Amino acid sequence: MKPFNKLTALVLSFALSGILVASESSSEVVLASEVKWEKLNPLRGDKSPQAATLWGDRKGTVPTGFLAKFVDGFSSPPHIHNITYRAVVISGSIHNDDPDAAPMWMPTGSFWTQPSGEVHITAVKGSHNMALVEIDKGPYLVLPTQKAFDNGERPINIDASNIVWGTPSGLTASNNGPKIAYLWGNLKDGQSNGSFVKLPTGFKGSIHSYGSNFRAVVIQGETEYLDGDFKSLTPGSYFGSKGDTKHDLKIASEDASIIYVRTNGKFEVVPETD
Repeated sequence: MKPFNKLTALVLSFALSGILVASESSSEVVLASEVKWEKLNPLRGDKSPQAATLWGDRKGTVPTGFLAKFVDGFSSPPHIHNITYRAVVISGSIHNDDPDAAPMWMPTGSFWTQPSGEVHITAVKGSHNMALVEIDKGPYLVLPTQKAFDNGERPINIDASNIVWGTPSGLTASNNGPKIAYLWGNLKDGQSNGSFVKLPTGFKGSIHSYGSNFRAVVIQGETEYLDGDFKSLTPGSYFGSKGDTKHDLKIASEDASIIYVRTNGKFEVVPETD
């Protein structure tokens, strides 16, 4: 058997048929400086926000995560989307609501959902405005209000100050330790879910993923990722994996790092022990 390494490990698991099969786990890292930007809504020309895909294909039918950035003062016309999306504010202040709603400016670390078919606007303020957007199934389309419909869902807007933090499973509660905030989904194995993980300054350890798919995006702070050498992951950077994978991290900056995690299985935050 070939030796284990950082990016590839041989994982044995039982298939549904009960036959022992082998599958390879793998991981990837994309720095914020490496993403490729394109127009999110080409029909708006130069007024269109920009988008950069981190995983998936927003023009296809697969689960997708992408960055969206806006110029200061951007405000969309009322519109709908054909699919529901979730989003996290990475920088700037973002308002996403009914066209007649009073502005509620959500800062970095805020979370919102936008149901398909519901009329809304998106507005931003700040010199740098960026958000993470994810969909369970594409394509991601912008449609006129005349095509509005009610799919039974209702929007959620959670300001960063209202995020409820707890202690990750298996760790002792500590004011200076890692924290986790569950945002959506089902935490059972095989079910998709989303969480925030907050790693304090000075943290050194790993996030161990057990799901078949693991996606993580740095939302706040700076995270050092061990990939041969340590790579500096600034907000908007992404790392992900398939299968049982350990992601080695450390926080050397003065501020804590907040990471958005989407997975379809369990994961553990494991501090390094002396």
